[in-house]
Amino acid sequence: MGKVRVSNIKVYANHGCLKEETIIGSDYQVNVEVDADLKKASQTDELSETVDYVHINHIVKEEMSIPSKLLEHVAQRILNRIFSEIPIAKKVKVAVSKINPPIGGDVQEVTIILKSKR
Repeated sequence: MGKVRVSNIKVYANHGCLKEETIIGSDYQVNVEVDADLKKASQTDELSETVDYVHINHIVKEEMSIPSKLLEHVAQRILNRIFSEIPIAKKVKVAVSKINPPIGGDVQEVTIILKSKR
């Protein structure tokens, strides 16, 4: 077993329950961790045998571009796509952070984390 982490994917997106949030948008940061059997890739040196981090980045950017009210919804879509498109993924953890959320205080970020396994 092994892990592939893609850390601090920065995205500007239009998520939120407030109408203003979906119009103005905000900065987000996404972290993805995928557990998979990487033994074959370590022996064959073939991209097709591993978790392609370029593919992970692509999934995150596509799903983050679809406005949602809740970060939980976006994270679940990312999880679903990873399991659907990356057959060797066994466990996936997705963390979506909204940077400087408009919650009436000095808050650096809010983060939701979803985990799932096959």
